[in-house]
Amino acid sequence: MLEVRGLRDIYDEHAGVRDRFFATGTVAPELAARLGLIGLAGRASAQAFDLRVDLPCEPYESLAVQKCVQHEGDVLARVTARFDELLESLRLVRVILAGLPAGDHVAALRAPTAGSTGIGLIEGWRGPVAVALEAGPDGTIRRCHPHDPSWNNWPVLEHAVIGNIVPDFPLINKSFNLSYSGQDL
Repeated sequence: MLEVRGLRDIYDEHAGVRDRFFATGTVAPELAARLGLIGLAGRASAQAFDLRVDLPCEPYESLAVQKCVQHEGDVLARVTARFDELLESLRLVRVILAGLPAGDHVAALRAPTAGSTGIGLIEGWRGPVAVALEAGPDGTIRRCHPHDPSWNNWPVLEHAVIGNIVPDFPLINKSFNLSYSGQDL
């Protein structure tokens, strides 16, 4: 955590970097809401939805997760939100590890009936990740469809680059940090 705080201090004190990120690749909160921007990029544009808080499952129900929301919607806001999220994630990991009881942690699961389906939803590092599964015979997976939040956010990147200079594209693109394949969850 000290290393992250040290990097954050360097970032906060580097006026040139902050100046370059300020008002670059801006996605206004109204546009973010209209286009359905989600996850970290969405929270940098005032879209405060976070599954860990808004639809919590264990262990998040008892962890008092803090939403990391910015309102400016530019590269600066996305980088700031990323630092905030990283520090909050490290805090959550420490709380979870400190609360683990001693001993093995194993739960027996029974194989699902062939043809049954299930959908899971969890907050990933880019936003909500959905996975739909259909069971095959003998506990195998017949079909699997993972849905990366990048699919929702790619169309917003097009709007974020409008009105910016060409050399700003890499900053804008990487501040969204979207998946090209949609499979690196």
